[in-house]
Amino acid sequence: MSHPLYRAANPKLWTGRIDSEESSPALRWHQQMQCLDLSQPLSANLDRQVTLLGFASDAGVKRNKGRPGAAAGPDALRAALANSACADHPLYDAGDIICEGDRLESAQLGLAEHLAKLIEAQANPVVLGGGHEVAWASFQGLIPKLQQSNARLGIINFDAHLDLRRPNPAGSSGTPFRQIAEWCDANGHPFNYWVLGVNPSANTDALFQYAREKDVQWIEDDAFESEPLSALAEACNAFLTTVDSLYITVCLDVFNAAFAPGVSAPAALGISPSRMLWVFKHLIKQAKAVNKPVWLLDIAELNPAYDPHGQTARLGARIIWEYQRAQSQ
Repeated sequence: MSHPLYRAANPKLWTGRIDSEESSPALRWHQQMQCLDLSQPLSANLDRQVTLLGFASDAGVKRNKGRPGAAAGPDALRAALANSACADHPLYDAGDIICEGDRLESAQLGLAEHLAKLIEAQANPVVLGGGHEVAWASFQGLIPKLQQSNARLGIINFDAHLDLRRPNPAGSSGTPFRQIAEWCDANGHPFNYWVLGVNPSANTDALFQYAREKDVQWIEDDAFESEPLSALAEACNAFLTTVDSLYITVCLDVFNAAFAPGVSAPAALGISPSRMLWVFKHLIKQAKAVNKPVWLLDIAELNPAYDPHGQTARLGARIIWEYQRAQSQ
């Protein structure tokens, strides 16, 4: 039975340019996209192909006193992806979980339930947010695989914020990694969490203290921009030695607002897309080389209401495109 907050994929969203080339295929994402309805049994193994699942939620951002609008993020990312170049292989869209009003916890459970179904079907899921409360939902979707494999999961978060606030009285876009840490403590799993691009002026001393208590690693935004790429690569390689698999999450507010204005909390400094993508691609390439699979990618905090020219959506789409290309090589 379908979760009450689930909406099947809409093929009408996948339209765009069609090219005609004589010598080789000239395909785009909208031509290769197959739409799924997770309220029905999946008829086939998804063969590790990229499968999109949206999380249309503003509730966590509103609870965190941010600018609402992220609920429109999934469809904006789809629109930005539609004309992207594509090799001759299938892509899948599994629809959206809709957070109605303040029913955040219900929506998070719905995403986890449907994400677990995709993972069981051998998909390569990419979750489209939505506020960063999506991370607690995404992690819950990974729990069955985590328990089955007993793998040491590494969580890599490109984010200006640690998002380690205490849920008080409930979760928000600022609490997901605290919720994950508490689950790990309660269930005997290590909490391996690394944050890249942290803005020290946007995180209180209490958050940094909690991060130290939990052995969280982080790189501040100015260091991320100034360190040699070789040093960042070495840090990535060192983190990979401590884990068996990865969950990568990208909060678009990690970028300088000149590149990503369409977020809940735009950054005056932030990091640059070119450097982030270099590190991102190195992580995926190195993880494949040492057989440490990426189980999940999600993109958070796209707010189309503040993205009039769609540049933040296109940046999020480029990250997804690079991920798909790296995973298929």
